[in-house]
Amino acid sequence: MTAPSPSPDEAAASPSPDEATSPPDESVRPLERGLAVLRAMAADPSPRQRAGDLARETGLARSTVDRVATTLTRLGHLRSDGRDLMLTPRLMEFGNAYLASCGLPEALAPHASALADRLDESVSIAVPDEDGVRFITQAPRRRTMAVSFRIGDLLPAERCAPGALFATGWTEAERERRLTRRRTDPLDSRFPAAPKRTGAEDDREVEADFEDRVRAAREAGLSVDDQLIEPGLVAVALPVRGPSGATVCAVSVVSHTSRHTAPSLVEHALPHLRATVDAMEQTLRSQASTPPPPTDAVATFDSSLKEELGSGFLQSLARGLDVLRALGSRRGTMSLADTARATGLPRATARRALITLQHLGYAAAEPDGYRLLPRVMDLGFPRLSQLTFAQIARPHLAALVEQVHESASVAVLDGDDVRYVARVTASRIMRVDITVGTRFPAYATSMGRVLLAALPEQERLDHLSRVTPRRFTPHSRTTVPALSHALATAARDGWALVDQELEEGLCSLAAPVTDNLGRVIAAANVALHTSRGTPARIRDTVLPPLQEAARRIGDDLAVVSRFTGSRLR
Repeated sequence: MTAPSPSPDEAAASPSPDEATSPPDESVRPLERGLAVLRAMAADPSPRQRAGDLARETGLARSTVDRVATTLTRLGHLRSDGRDLMLTPRLMEFGNAYLASCGLPEALAPHASALADRLDESVSIAVPDEDGVRFITQAPRRRTMAVSFRIGDLLPAERCAPGALFATGWTEAERERRLTRRRTDPLDSRFPAAPKRTGAEDDREVEADFEDRVRAAREAGLSVDDQLIEPGLVAVALPVRGPSGATVCAVSVVSHTSRHTAPSLVEHALPHLRATVDAMEQTLRSQASTPPPPTDAVATFDSSLKEELGSGFLQSLARGLDVLRALGSRRGTMSLADTARATGLPRATARRALITLQHLGYAAAEPDGYRLLPRVMDLGFPRLSQLTFAQIARPHLAALVEQVHESASVAVLDGDDVRYVARVTASRIMRVDITVGTRFPAYATSMGRVLLAALPEQERLDHLSRVTPRRFTPHSRTTVPALSHALATAARDGWALVDQELEEGLCSLAAPVTDNLGRVIAAANVALHTSRGTPARIRDTVLPPLQEAARRIGDDLAVVSRFTGSRLR
């Protein structure tokens, strides 16, 4: 008789083999509990959770969950909205740490994108993660029938092409671990990205098929997915070997049966796929011959938070998360001494955190130090990687509106216009009525002037030469010299104020949103009626919180887009 399958919540909260064993004596218990809360929140399909529900899911005391939530909120990894808790984009720092330390996306993503362009098919790069397959790079094609896997998603090894390639190198213990997982979770509830099994499959047939595919992969050096994960999806994968000759990842070309059968995809893709793998392996050899740069110090938590919150702040949790991020500050492994130096922690404190991360399966001990493991991606990375620019900006706009009691927006430059991509309105009887998607001439708005001011001078002049400025109000600037002066002033000041030039009675103040390289990519503004104050007073009271909100939006956008691409849509 088949054992009953655990519910999705039970499967998501179930421990890994490492966690099922007793923690070592030196393990940092607050770090264990904090990561358990984050993992439970990331596994829950709801974007909002409550402390009581998390206590039930993790088995922790409610008071412990409250302290963990308070600490994670002050560190910026959670956000509270009344009684609800939500993950924030900053949590992706941990997944980014793994992706940076393994070095594979930086080295191989350009090759994957070029292959996708050449074949006009989606391309994925995946790494082994215990008995699963974890995606670390995606180069999808934009089609109605498109691949929807996200960076960080985890699939069972037996249900995708890379899994058979990785399984060719498994030990007997690793094979037994997969079989144990199959017995305890026959519906694959532990894999949120995988369509759930129906339960009607014959386990013996599933296992025999996987063993056959592993043998074929060993003999042919490639693996084919003929609708294993879901009907219609086909793929062919090749292993990518590092300088030592060991398989470090697999690259897959993925298509749909509306375009290819599995055999026709192999015929179509294999020559180009082999050439790409050769280029990838050459890149990895070149990367290995270049020593990693010196370890950078990581931004650690503000120690004053402990004094401010007292027993409500778990300092050892904050320090442990600093250690996790520090492991991503260089490629490859980090010694204990380098980790302590990067975090500014005593060696004994750093060592206990590393031991804890190793026990939980987030890090591995190597002869020359510690390295992060793909399981770090379970801390919310797949879900957060799909955030749009509007979703990133909106919480910060909401906080700004609560502070200044006026409506706030974010816009991007779209041709000669600004286009509103996010907006939060204040609760007022008289308010500015603008919706997401609204467009205005860039030259006439505060956000437009901030965005135009960031362009090279010649591009500014080109813009002004091809538009015909309209006189919206008696205050509108409509001459090229007047507008050039306004743009130069905005470039010098780093902000722009437009007083009744677009509409009488409307004053708007804007600040730039910059990326991690300091480039202006969007603008945030506060718009209000002139009855609320003079332009000078509006500038003095609104500009500081507006600039802080713009900075926070840019910081979050940089974290989310570091390995997943632009969100300006």
